Formats: sequence, C-alpha cells, structure tokens
Amino acid sequence: MPRRYLLDFEKPLVELEKQIEQIRELARDSEVDVSQQLLQLETLATRRREEIFKSLTPSQKIQVARHPQRPSTLDFVQMFCDDWIELHGDRNGGDDMALIGGIGSVNGRSVLILGHQKGRDTKENVIRNFGMAKPGGYRKALRLMKHANRFSLPILTFIDTPGAYAGLTAEEQGQGEAIARNLREMFGFKVPIIATVIGEGGSGGALGIGVADKLLMFEHSVYTVASPEACASILWRDAGKASEAASALKITGKDLLKLGVIDEVLPEPAGGNNWAPLQAGETLKSSIEKHINELLKMDENDLIEQRYSKFRTLGKFIESLNQEEIQSQITQSHE
Repeated sequence: MPRRYLLDFEKPLVELEKQIEQIRELARDSEVDVSQQLLQLETLATRRREEIFKSLTPSQKIQVARHPQRPSTLDFVQMFCDDWIELHGDRNGGDDMALIGGIGSVNGRSVLILGHQKGRDTKENVIRNFGMAKPGGYRKALRLMKHANRFSLPILTFIDTPGAYAGLTAEEQGQGEAIARNLREMFGFKVPIIATVIGEGGSGGALGIGVADKLLMFEHSVYTVASPEACASILWRDAGKASEAASALKITGKDLLKLGVIDEVLPEPAGGNNWAPLQAGETLKSSIEKHINELLKMDENDLIEQRYSKFRTLGKFIESLNQEEIQSQITQSHE
C-alpha cells in the first residue's frame, strides 16, 4: 500500500497512522489477533479525520484540491468508462498533453470526455505542463467538441488546472483567442454539456472547457478567477496574504452554490477524494448520469437558450441614482 501524503493540517493524524501501521506489521509477522485494537484505532482516525475536514478554511481546501494523490481526469475515466479511446492533436501540428480528450462509454452511452491532466511526479508534470494547457490544448478541445456536436454525443469536461499557460510562446500563439473562441462556440452546441471541477479550477484556463449546462464541484475543490497567491500579490503586493485572499474570493463549493455560479456540490469521503477514489468515482458517475438524463429530455433550442441565460444572469451589482444616495447608504452602514 503506497504511503499517504498528509497535508499540514492533517499532522494530528500522523501518530495514529504510525500506530495503525505498526499493528498491521505485527499482525503480518505473528499470529497474535490484533483485529480489535486495529479496528479501534482506525475508527478513531476516521472520526478525527471527519472532524478536521468538516471545518476546513478556504486556504486549506486549496491544499486538498492540489493534493498530489487526488484523482485526475484519467483516473475517473478508468473508474467509470466501459470503453475509452483517447484522441490526439489540434490539426495544426500540436498535441497538448495538459488537456486530454477522447470518446468513452458510460453505462452503454457514448460521450466525449475532456479534461485537464496533471502529472503524478515531477517528470510527468513537466510533460503535462502541470495541467496548464497551451493554445493548442484548447484548440484540440474545440475540435473534439465540434465532433461530439456533429454526432450528438454529450460532452463531459473535468476541470483541474491552476490556469492556462501564460508563457511568451502561448501568448504568441493566441492563448486568449483560443479560450475566447471556445467560450463562444460552446454556447451554441446542441448537445448537453456537464462540467465538473475535480480539483483546482483556475481562471480562463478553467473557463476554456467550463461553459456548461450543469457545473458541478467536488466538496473540497476550488473555482476561482485567480489563484489566491496571484490575487494577494496584485491587491496587497504580498503573496503571504494568500489565506486572506482565499477567503475574500469565495472559491469554495458552498459559497459558489449560494452565489448561483455552480449547480451542485458533490460530497467527498472523509479525508478528501484521495482517501477513497473509488467512492469519489461512484459519486461523480451517479451525478453525471442523473444530469445527462435530465438534459437529454430537453429540446435543442431550449437547451442552448437555458445555457446562455444561465451565464447571463451570473453576478450582481447595485445601482444608485446619485452621489448623495451613495453617501447616505455608507453613513447608515456605519451607524
């Protein structure tokens, strides 16, 4: 069994994990029955883990979302796809490994699956550019989505990126244009689109495959206009204030559901999806199946109109008639 990577706030569990491992080794090396002691310690560890994860701050949720053992797009594909064929290339000379896509079968229904893909180690992360797609990745995604639209395949997208790659080459190749084109085209597709934030949903890199009829988020995933570190650097010129920025940005599923940005928060196992990935896969599969069945009942034109209206109604603002009224509201708020 591979050793679990514990986050800073999980350190109270370290001693318990050591004791559990010692008892397991004792059970393997002798005939002593330690099942009762093992059960007690595992129950205690589970209870403490649940207590810790019920009260995570936004900055702690970011750590969970970035966990190196958190299930990725390919992990979920392997969990609930009956068949899977990965499709490559943007038909312009490139094949971005940070954004993958292909045709899969879920409960006998053919679907297109797209998603950001990070690596498990440094070598793979370099190959996949740490999940930061370049313009070719978004153009590949658009090519595959047009294919799905032509052949009436529902589109499933999995979002897990700190943001689109912002290097000089990416800018020269039209990063902004590639993402903007995806946004425009996705509003017009006649097939259901379901997007899920499975880890970190950062900025335009997430939006490039995030225009959907239903936007889902795992409980400890985050979805933000900019990383808290970047936000703190911009606002306060101090990346050390990232924790404050994380709270102000409203990046958690609970906050975004309240704001109407997302449609459903998917529960995670105690300790996050990395502790029980198969359980997380079943949760995601069940939710996707439910939403696909609902969306397939809709007329194509109604589907497009609903998707457009969903994004047009996002955001709220307050209008004041004049300066005196603004000043009056400020004065009242301080009384």
